[in-house]
Formats: sequence, C-alpha cells, structure tokens
Amino acid sequence: MSESNSMGLAALKWCSVAVATGVLAGCASYGDIEPHQTLTPISRLSAAQVIGDSPVTPAAWPQQNWWRQLGDPELDSLVKEALSDSPDIAVAQARLRSANAAIAAARAGTLPTVDASAQISRSRVSEVDDPMGQGNFYSTSRSALLSFNYDLDLWGGNRAAWEAALGSARAQEIEFQAAKLTLSVNVARAYVSLADAYAMRDVAQRQLDRAERINDINDELMKAGLNNQSDSLQSRVTVANARQSLESAEQSIRSERISLAILLGKGPDRGQDIPRPDALSPAILALPSVIPAELIGHRPDVVAARWRVEAASQRIKQAKAQFYPNINLSAMAGFKSVLGDYFFSEAAKSGSVTPAISLPIFEGGQLRANLDSTDADYDLAVAQYNQTIVSALGEVADDITTLQSVNQQRQSQQQAVDNARGAYQLSEERYRAGLADYLQVLSSEQQLLTAEQSLTQLNSQRLDRSVQLVQALGGGLSLDPTVPHRSSGFPDAPNPSAPTVVDSPER
Repeated sequence: MSESNSMGLAALKWCSVAVATGVLAGCASYGDIEPHQTLTPISRLSAAQVIGDSPVTPAAWPQQNWWRQLGDPELDSLVKEALSDSPDIAVAQARLRSANAAIAAARAGTLPTVDASAQISRSRVSEVDDPMGQGNFYSTSRSALLSFNYDLDLWGGNRAAWEAALGSARAQEIEFQAAKLTLSVNVARAYVSLADAYAMRDVAQRQLDRAERINDINDELMKAGLNNQSDSLQSRVTVANARQSLESAEQSIRSERISLAILLGKGPDRGQDIPRPDALSPAILALPSVIPAELIGHRPDVVAARWRVEAASQRIKQAKAQFYPNINLSAMAGFKSVLGDYFFSEAAKSGSVTPAISLPIFEGGQLRANLDSTDADYDLAVAQYNQTIVSALGEVADDITTLQSVNQQRQSQQQAVDNARGAYQLSEERYRAGLADYLQVLSSEQQLLTAEQSLTQLNSQRLDRSVQLVQALGGGLSLDPTVPHRSSGFPDAPNPSAPTVVDSPER
C-alpha cells in the first residue's frame, strides 16, 4: 500500500472517530424545539347543509378553457391575448424562472466539484528570498492542478435544502397557473361588466324613447288646447333626465373598454376595437359531485400552500443537520516545477488528500435560534394552508348560494318587469285617450324603468358569480391529491418549468 493511501485511510479513521464523538455530544441539543401547528384534514370541514340543495354533476369541474362556456368567441380571443401579453403573466413567469434557478443552485450543493487550474509565474529572486543567500536571478514556476471537493452531507442537510427549493419551485409553478387563472377571470368579469354596461345603455335608450314619445304627445295636446304647459314642462324634464342617464351609460361602456385594454397589457386605444359582447351564458351552474374532498387537487392556491408546507418541512431538516458534525473531503493532484524540462517528470508530481471535519461546539445560540425560526416558518406555512382551505370552501359555498338566490330573484324580477310594462302601456293609452293624468304615466314609467334596471343587474350578477364560482373551483387545474410527493402525503405537482402561456388544450 502506498504511503499516500495509508495517510488517507488514517485521516478517514480519525474523522470517523471524531464524528461519533460529536454525535454523542450534540444530538440532543435541539430536543425542545418543535413545530406547533398541524395540517387541518379536509374531512373536518363540512358544507353539506349550505350547498346540499345545489345541482350536482360529476362533469361540473371547470375546463382549462372554461371561459368558452360563456359563448362569445371574442372573449376567447381576449383571454388568449391577455395570457400572451399581460405584464402580470410576465411577472409570474420571471418568479418561476428564479425559483427554477434556485433548484439548480441547491442541487449543486449535493454534488462534488472538480476544478482545474494552470499557472505560470516568472519572478526575480532577491538575496533575502534565496536560501543560498545569493539571489539576483530570475525563476519561473509552473503548475497544473486538478482539485476535487465533496461535502459528504452525512445528515442530509444539503439534500433537504435541494428538496426545499424544489418544493418552493413547485409552489411557484402552481402560483404561475393561479396568476393565469386570476387574469382570465378578471378579463371575463370585465367582459361581463362591458355586456352589462351595454344592457344598461339599452334600458336608458328605451327610457329616452318613451320620454320623447310622451313629450311629443304633450306637445300635440297642448297645441290642441287639451293640455296645460305644466305637463309639457314636466315631460321635457323627463327627456333631459333620460338623456343624462344615456350619456352616463355610454361613459360606463368607455370605462369598461379601457379596463379591458389594461388587462390585455395594451394602451387604452385597444379597448376601442372591442365590439359589443354577444348574449352571454353562465360559465357554470352546477357543483362537482365531490365537494370538498377533491377541492385540494383543483384549487391552485391550496396546492401551492401545501407545497410551501413541504418546503418548510425540508428546511427544518436542513436546520437540524447544522447541529451535527460534517466531513468535507478535498483532494488535489497535478504537477509543480520550476524547471520546464522536468514539469511532467516523477519529481514534479504533487498531490494531497484532505478530509476536514466541522463540529459545532459553541455557537452562542445561533443554531437554536435558526431552528426555532425555521419551525416558526413551518407553523406559518401550515397556518396559511389551513386558512386557505377554509377560505376556499367558504368561497365555493358563498358563490353557489348566491347563484341560487340570484336565479330566484331573476324569476321574480322578470314577473315584475312584465307587470310594470303592462301597467305603463295601459297608463299611456289612458292618457292618450284623456282618461288619466300625466302623473300616472310618470309613475308607471318610473316603475318600469326601475324593474328593467334591476333585471339587467341581476342578469349581470348571475354571469359574474358563475365566473367567480369557476375561480373558486380551481379554473381547470386538475391534480390527483391522492398521489403523495413523499411519505408526508403532500400532493404531487408538475415539475417546475416555464410553460407556455397561450396553451388552452381541451381536456
């Protein structure tokens, strides 16, 4: 056995003894520091009484391109444009790239490093530096070395850091999907608001038409001496008010178009090219058959929150590994010579093996403080996850119950509109025949206007709530929550990547 090998084995034996001694001395130093929070099982949360009467179907989970259910091809184009050009998506994509880079950096800590170096140096040797006491000559040194370094990571701290980075990146990937969902929902809701603005303008236009028609009747009656000037003045006031309402409705249309242009990541002029929306249908009206059990696999915020819990648990392992001793193995081999002719000779060979052990003895409480802080971060991640699932189920319940209420209100309001329209037509005929005064016409007209505006608002609320329900159900995300990432049981998620932002495949 060569002398260098014997030295390496002796060094390793010495390190092994030192490691064993260190473990015995320090392994119980953090025993009283533990997390306090626990994940809330989804089975503990119930909404059966609240949503028990809702329509249920296994096919009710939204699709990735859920906005097509509203039935307007223009909305499909707008959503795709927003997902392609919006700065919000660019921000989320940049964060995902940063998280992916953190994975690579953490992964590097688990692997050995190999470096090569070559150097040539020429210097004048002084009399002081020359062991022979002569000096005053030039010397050239040459070296070519290959070095190796490996952290043995005896307690898995480096690997835990890598897995924590992986969990954070997977959470960021899911949050990238959440950003896309939020943007598509905002575009759809703004489009619904634009449709509502057009509908309110139609109501205002009908009100102006009625007011002008009554004003014409008053002018004819006054010319015939069958009416007084007071009725004519009142009808002109009604016409002026109707024109003001119509202009207000037109401004609402302009504002909604500008809002859509901003969501698309374009200037306000882009909104001028958006046509009037077609008649829209609700995005969703029924609940999936399994609520809330499968909600954790469909909500991006819930999935991301669980991945952050997983990442926090790995950081605890990383912090605990700092309490134990560790070995770093370094080796070097190459050639060193001041004589060029002998550079690759046996005499110029150089090499070393350097096992190094690090053992925390006194850190002034820094390691314990770091672990305590890491445990607190874990508790925070768990608490945020618990808060997220409670809020998620609450949003679903609120959206579906609101939809049920709005549908019932629409039925009643439609009857009110029909009755108010009939009353107005009758009062108009009676006034034209001289059997009723103008105040009766104004009263019935105001009732019809109010009823029409309320019905338009309820129709818009129905569409808007259906879009919000899609978001509450995850907007097309579908991950199997029963597939564990590790023994801790966290759901699997796609490997971190930067997926294209314009894909909307059929499921």
